[in-house]
Amino acid sequence: MSERRVFRMAGVIGWPISHSRSPMLHGYWLRHYGILGSYLPLPVRTDRLEPALRGLAALGFAGCNVTIPHKEEAMRMVDRVDATATRIGAVNTIVVQPDGSLSGTNTDAYGFIENLRDGHRGWRADAGPAVVLGAGGAARSVVVSLIDAGAGEIRLLNRTRARADQLRDAFGNAVRVLDWHERHAALAGAALLVNSTNQGMAGQPPMEIVLDDLPRAAVVNDLVYNPLLTPLLHAARARGNPTVDGLGMLLHQARPGFRAWFGVLPEITAELRREIEATIG
Repeated sequence: MSERRVFRMAGVIGWPISHSRSPMLHGYWLRHYGILGSYLPLPVRTDRLEPALRGLAALGFAGCNVTIPHKEEAMRMVDRVDATATRIGAVNTIVVQPDGSLSGTNTDAYGFIENLRDGHRGWRADAGPAVVLGAGGAARSVVVSLIDAGAGEIRLLNRTRARADQLRDAFGNAVRVLDWHERHAALAGAALLVNSTNQGMAGQPPMEIVLDDLPRAAVVNDLVYNPLLTPLLHAARARGNPTVDGLGMLLHQARPGFRAWFGVLPEITAELRREIEATIG
């Protein structure tokens, strides 16, 4: 007699949630690996977040992703938070434990570093200084991942310096804060440039930065993935710099959660990337 297959459920909680590509992404993997399960978009208002999270176990969910605007609040509501999420200050992945308790982690740092390594095979964190533009939640994930990968110097610049100073205070001597007007000169000798702001996103103004002082061998990564080829990446390619777009971070950050809920660490195939790219722009 064959073993009974267990139907597993997960989803993504946010408000609004219709824009999320996570259901398409996880749905692809469920089909690809022949897993009996479902991944659902879960629109949850801010004032209903805690009862929604507490209801996951009762509804039979293996866990969920958490997206805007709930990442920071969710961290305060789960029963356990791992060290990575604590350092970033937010959770994006929740796992329901066998006893019904909730464990939170953040896979954005993993997604960022795996995207860099996948997009530029020769990249090394210790190759030289990294320049990070922005000091929001995405920047925290970038800084954590670069420090853990061995980056010796991270030059951090934000329009509001006080936010960048907060990151330096949190992460120590590896982070060097510069004023926003110094962003052009900050590129001298850098091995990596990362845009973690929304500048260059569809509907937003482009990132205004002059790349003249950036070494030609430096990798340029834009976390924006709509459009895939942002003005920053276009300018970097035109001068010969290797570039990495932001879509891979979205894809890679989803992998640990899928493994936790469905038991398989999924691969990012060319077919999957084409499907997600078709929804952009």
